[in-house]
Amino acid sequence: MWSKASVRADAEVRTAQADVESRRQIVKTRITELLGIKYPILQGGMAWVAECHLAAAVSNAGGFGIIGAASAPPEVVKEQIRETRKLTDKPFGVNVMLMNPNAAQVAQIVVEEGVKAVTTGAGNPAQFMPLWKEAGVKVIPVVASVAMAKLMERAGADAVVAEGMESGGHIGSATTMTLVPQVVDAVSIPVIAAGGIGDGRGFAAAFMLGAEGVQMGTRFCVAKEAITHEKYKERIIRAKDIDSEVTGMSHGHPIRCIRNQMTREYVRLEKEGAGLEELEQLTLGSLRKAVMEGDVTGGTVMAGQIAGLIHKEQTCEEIIQEIMTDGSRLLGVEK
Repeated sequence: MWSKASVRADAEVRTAQADVESRRQIVKTRITELLGIKYPILQGGMAWVAECHLAAAVSNAGGFGIIGAASAPPEVVKEQIRETRKLTDKPFGVNVMLMNPNAAQVAQIVVEEGVKAVTTGAGNPAQFMPLWKEAGVKVIPVVASVAMAKLMERAGADAVVAEGMESGGHIGSATTMTLVPQVVDAVSIPVIAAGGIGDGRGFAAAFMLGAEGVQMGTRFCVAKEAITHEKYKERIIRAKDIDSEVTGMSHGHPIRCIRNQMTREYVRLEKEGAGLEELEQLTLGSLRKAVMEGDVTGGTVMAGQIAGLIHKEQTCEEIIQEIMTDGSRLLGVEK
């Protein structure tokens, strides 16, 4: 017969095993299962930044790399997909900007090239949902409100990225801290947190809010594998907590970037009541100038508020391992 001591010891072993398994589940979430990745970290689909080298490096490091299609011609997107596949045998995706006049062609290329998943922004992807779902493509729209998250779930989305206004580039009005838990409560599909996440603390906080993964953009902008101009990277690394600026509030299309000569001129014109056409002329091609040419004075240096927390250039492997190590420790789980 079993003694009370042996029964108690056996129960303690089972409890310990259950605890270990529970810890492992934090890394193995519905997002890692959905995308077939090791760690629940996605790289943002940043225009001019998110190309084959960065996407492949993130995927090779255990995350989910994403090619930013932005407004690129369809043939360029196809080339980027094929180049990424030469650099990694891991899953990766494409971010489809729905305002792109070529969005329909890009949507078709995603299917033809056998891309694992897409994230979408700047619109409703419902028109492409039947095409993608039939081909087995996982669809993950980026949302900035509970209403949009619910709409995307009804349309057949596999997950959503709840992106707070702390993020770089085009932003909504809700913060990550307030948006993520409300979206988690409103939908049954997995939620990925984005906006203001740049280290293990942000990763842990996102999970405490109910997210099952995180998406980061600004942190990967300074990755060694990113083609971002060194001056762009340096500007992010040198950024302070108060260096963030939002332009475009006057016409309902706010964009977060790092304050410079261009943003000051833009804000001045907005206050003076300048029209959309005049403002667009000021920023025409400005993101490309900053990312590719290093014009961090007259170009648009898109970056999130988390830029002030980023102090060095690292490989994607180093970034992801650092975040997973610190985040797992804070959550009390195994990496």
